This record gives sequence, C-alpha cells and structure tokens, in this order.
Amino acid sequence: MNQENIHTRTIIIEGLAAGWPICLGYLPIGLAFGVLAQKAGLNPVEIGLMSLIVFAGSSQFIAVSMLSMGAATISIVIATFMVNLRHLLMSSALAVYLGQPGRRILALFAYGVTDESFAVNLAKFNGGDWDLKRALVLNHSANITWIASTVIGGFTGQFIPERALGIDYALIAMFICLLVFQLKGRKYVITAIVAGISAVILSLIVPGNSYIVMASILAATVGVVFTKRSNLSRSK
Repeated sequence: MNQENIHTRTIIIEGLAAGWPICLGYLPIGLAFGVLAQKAGLNPVEIGLMSLIVFAGSSQFIAVSMLSMGAATISIVIATFMVNLRHLLMSSALAVYLGQPGRRILALFAYGVTDESFAVNLAKFNGGDWDLKRALVLNHSANITWIASTVIGGFTGQFIPERALGIDYALIAMFICLLVFQLKGRKYVITAIVAGISAVILSLIVPGNSYIVMASILAATVGVVFTKRSNLSRSK
C-alpha cells in the first residue's frame, strides 16, 4: 500500500471516528421521522428524496407535521426556510477554516452541515488537527446514516399501527427537547414564551397554518429587540 492510499485511509478512519456518535444519534431520530412521514402519506422513495434534498431533521419534522395538517405549500416552504436560516451562520463560521478549495467542494461541504456536524467540526478545527477532507467524511457519513434510517423508518412504518408505541407523540417530544436545550438564558426563555403564546392566539384568529410563520417572525423580532437592549444597557 503506497503512501497516498495510507493517507486516504487515515483521513476516512479519522472522519468516521469523529462522526460515529452523530450517526448513532441519527438512527433513532431518523427511524422515528420515517415512521411519522409514512403515516403522513409519504412513501419510502419520497421520504428518501426529502432526506437527500433537505437533510435537516428539524425542518423535515416540521414539514411532515404541516403536511399531515393540510398546510399550504407556501407555509411549509417559509417555515422550513426560517428554521434552516441558522445553517447560513454555521456555514459562515466554518468557512474561515476551509481555505479556497473551489465552489463545488464548498457546496458539497455546506450541504452536509447540520447542528451536530457543525459542533464537532468546529471543535476539531479549533483543535488544529483537522482539515476539509476529514470534515467531509464526517458530514457525509452522517448524511448517509440519516437518509438510510429515514427510508428504513418509512418501510417499517406500514407495519406499525397508527398511534402505536407513542409514535404520534415523537414529534412533540422532539421539539420539547429541542426547546429545552435552547433555553440557555433569559432572552431564549422570553422568545420561547412569546412564540408559544402568540402561536396559540394567532391560531384562533388566522385561518389555516400561516399562524406558525407569523408567530415565529414575531418571536424572533422580540428576541432581536431584547438582545439589542441588553447589549446597550451593558455598554452604558
């Protein structure tokens, strides 16, 4: 085995070693998503294509939930777009470590960025012994795991009775967990409270499911205003 093959093998092994905890975490969530998507009317091929094209767990859960409620396409697109805006910030934070490898490679890397891969890659880059090739292995091992687990969930979903094993509660439970992990300070708590209250009030006033987008925009605006005022008071 020549030196180049040894180097390539080392890159793959190190990338997989860093990514396996992410893959392990994606398996149950991907299976749960596949089951929920199947119950919402999607077949395994559609589930696989959604995971391949979108590759964003939270927005996929939102999209499936809104689909099952009969939401309009534009509402689903806007809601998932807003949820995925954070990927722009995460990709920008990692871009400073990547050099100038070319647009195609950067696009491939950006496609594989998720909350989990961002956290691991950022820590690895800051550690100094990490590069774009290893990061790509990490990103896309997680990507393959997610796609495979959601498709398997789509196939097995047909054998699981409706509302069995608490599957219908999986979406709610997941977002409660996501919310709890985000409550790291007063501004996050205030934003969450505003989002919840405004969503309930708007759901009674606004027809359809557009109240979800409206509540999200309102809560995000309140969060930004609160952050700016807090920064101003600290500067004084």
